[in-house]
Amino acid sequence: MRVRVWDLPLRLFHWLLVAAIVTAFVTAKVGGNAMDWHGRAGLLIIGLLVFRVVWGFLGSSNARFASFVRGPAAIRAYLQGKWQGAGHNPLGALSVLAMLALFAAQAATGLFANDDVAFEGYLYPLVSAAVSERITGIHKLLESALILLVLLHLGAVTFYTRIKKESLVLPMITGWKWRFHRIHRRNVDRDGRGLRRGRAIVAAPAATRGGRNASLVSQPPPVAPGGRVGCR
Repeated sequence: MRVRVWDLPLRLFHWLLVAAIVTAFVTAKVGGNAMDWHGRAGLLIIGLLVFRVVWGFLGSSNARFASFVRGPAAIRAYLQGKWQGAGHNPLGALSVLAMLALFAAQAATGLFANDDVAFEGYLYPLVSAAVSERITGIHKLLESALILLVLLHLGAVTFYTRIKKESLVLPMITGWKWRFHRIHRRNVDRDGRGLRRGRAIVAAPAATRGGRNASLVSQPPPVAPGGRVGCR
């Protein structure tokens, strides 16, 4: 059964955020003139995060925070295999919230940071050089935490794809998700076995009747000694 999971605005947010994060990471490592694009990517990340917060209250049902932000009871039910839903699971919701918070903190600190060479954040003039240095240190520390969190996210996606046989990437592209497909296959297999058994049950009486009918057919007269056919 095909179920609508993610709306178009949420899917655009997700992939634009991925592109902005990759751009920010690569340009930070390249440095130099590429830092201008690092700052622009940071501004894009801030804009996307603001949209996500608004969409978390005004978006479709699966996009709203109220639909996937749950308490310990829901997380425990998910770990016990009792949770069912189409959007983020209760444990995955924690990862989503953590990434949104860390990306927001990273982008915000980047506004006041500097690279000691030529780049200064857009709000750098509002603080002193000493404060900017401290904020820059926080900005660099958050980078390591974000890398770890992104790797955990990718690991979870890989686990679902390879172990649980459930793609998380395709629904984020198309917006649709197939549910109960494995159960459906089991039902099909079970139906196939039932059909074969039914055929065997139907064929068994037919074979029995055929054997009985064959026994009722008159047998050829016995051959008398000397090669002459005996008569009854």
